[in-house]
Amino acid sequence: MKILSANEPETQSADIVADNLSHLKSLFPEAFAEGKIQFDALRQLLGGAVDEAGEKYGLSWHGKRRARQIALTPSLGTLRPCPDESVDWGTTQNLMIEGDNLEVLKLLQKSYAGKVKLIYGDPPYNTGKDFVYPDNFHDSIGNYLELTGQVEGGVKVSANTDASGRFHTDWLSMMYPRLKLARSLLSPDGAILVSIGDKEIANLISIMNEIYGEENQIAIFTWKSRAKPTNAGDAKFRPQKVAEYVVAYGIRPGDETLLNAVSAKDRVYPHSDSEGRYRTVTILTSNRGTFRRETMRFKSGGFKPDEESRWKAGKEVIDDLFARNRILLNDEGIPQEKKYESEESDALYPIYCYMDPDLSGTAEAGKGEVNELLGNQHGVDTIKPVQLLKYFISTFTNDNDLILDFFAGTGTTAQAVMETNLEHQGHRRFIMVQLPHPLDIDSKEEKTSAEFCDSIGKPRALSEITKERIRKAAVKVKATAPLFAGDYGFRVFQLATSNIRVWNPNHENLAQSLLDHHEHILHDRSEADIVYELLLKLGLDLCVPIESRTIGGKTVGAVGSGVLMLCLAEKIAAKEVESLASGIVAWHQELAPAGDSTVVFRDSAFAGDVAKTNMAAILAQNGLENVRSL
Repeated sequence: MKILSANEPETQSADIVADNLSHLKSLFPEAFAEGKIQFDALRQLLGGAVDEAGEKYGLSWHGKRRARQIALTPSLGTLRPCPDESVDWGTTQNLMIEGDNLEVLKLLQKSYAGKVKLIYGDPPYNTGKDFVYPDNFHDSIGNYLELTGQVEGGVKVSANTDASGRFHTDWLSMMYPRLKLARSLLSPDGAILVSIGDKEIANLISIMNEIYGEENQIAIFTWKSRAKPTNAGDAKFRPQKVAEYVVAYGIRPGDETLLNAVSAKDRVYPHSDSEGRYRTVTILTSNRGTFRRETMRFKSGGFKPDEESRWKAGKEVIDDLFARNRILLNDEGIPQEKKYESEESDALYPIYCYMDPDLSGTAEAGKGEVNELLGNQHGVDTIKPVQLLKYFISTFTNDNDLILDFFAGTGTTAQAVMETNLEHQGHRRFIMVQLPHPLDIDSKEEKTSAEFCDSIGKPRALSEITKERIRKAAVKVKATAPLFAGDYGFRVFQLATSNIRVWNPNHENLAQSLLDHHEHILHDRSEADIVYELLLKLGLDLCVPIESRTIGGKTVGAVGSGVLMLCLAEKIAAKEVESLASGIVAWHQELAPAGDSTVVFRDSAFAGDVAKTNMAAILAQNGLENVRSL
């Protein structure tokens, strides 16, 4: 019975280097000798495809080699289940993971490689004040625990100010390994979309070209993110910024990516009155520069636009819309025109690289959506609108597809998945990943968010706002169509150190160290913690069905219809071995899983080596040869 120690490949996240070597060896076995690559032989096999010139086209920065190495280093962490923080734990197929997305992406490799249809990321835009990063990458898990205040330590956290000599390089070193790991999770027909501002778009495109291939670029979407510019108070003739970008890539040539046509039928009509279902769109437009029309700033329906905006139509048209109750004021007091489903065209619309705000929403709308769910005291300002993510989800995914957002923020993508499922009667799944960044009540920037967490009785962490928004969004979406059997739940997991004890002896007391290490499992970990670490490390879905039975007085679990069977009882006496083994064999035969199964026990549970040997022998005689102990 093989012991699964902390150093075994089966107890670590995917070893990307080993996988790369395996793939290379399968293609060019003659380029290997005694397990090592013979680069001269590989060059000969590749012929003219090898470029040995010293100067090459591409993006380079100080720290790139280190960033690439970080992506290749396996994680020694795990994800601990948090049923009490979850919604519909027993039935949901959705995940909300609290942790550093770099480590989480590593841990997801075995279970979700090649299975994610759409990956979305809305990383820090590197504006000079909002990019917070740790300076110490020596111990990723330990660093994460210090960064999130779970252990005391001295990890320095600072804003990446534009006065820093490493302003761009720090951002690139943060993004590169995450984008590299995300690629392995993408399905062959999938797409990754990354939101970005103008300061880093050139660098983002360069590293996306390197990781995903320039030929695999699908599009660079320009999104008119704001109805009003963010820098309206600046000098009169300073260019006004109202746009952001979404860079889209696949892992096959971009012109081969199959997109879903956007139809008026895909639009959301969340409101209704006596005339039918309707949606609302802005009836105002900019009143700046060449768009300035003072005659279009008239008063109608008791409302007059401010100096920065004007009506889209003349007074006769606007007065008529008010008279027919076709204009209403939203929560911010801004007029919106009603668009009725019965009056809009069924025509298909091309998918343009310039995104119409009527289809994709604005940043102002995104904040309003969160205000509607959480009130306006959550303290988060930069929020993507649900409609933007729904546009992409409808365009790039179909029913039952898996969607990953590894910079989840307030959870816009989760709400967008639930709303899209409702509108299309689908069953798409989501995985949200958000750093539980601690919120400082004494910080001017974080005080409001910290107070919000206090008001809902949760720890002061950004991920608590994420979870609360998803909970409230689920209630709202479900209420609009209670008869639709959608998935409105999510399982919460938290990044932590591995449950398996690492050999770390006290050299002044080796005898006690040996006694302590007799139990390989950390003392404060539950059976559920161990089960889900095994799922991750053996490559099983974190939402796979788990059954349990009492056999021979011990609790036995069957995961994925018997692909994994485990008994983590703390004591197994010699006289109990035969009945327990026979019961496991009988249940395994009843489940009849396809392929080989793994059976796992707690190593310290057995009364002695004889009991352990007998257990392994009985199971092996009945076809269960892959027996392991922790």
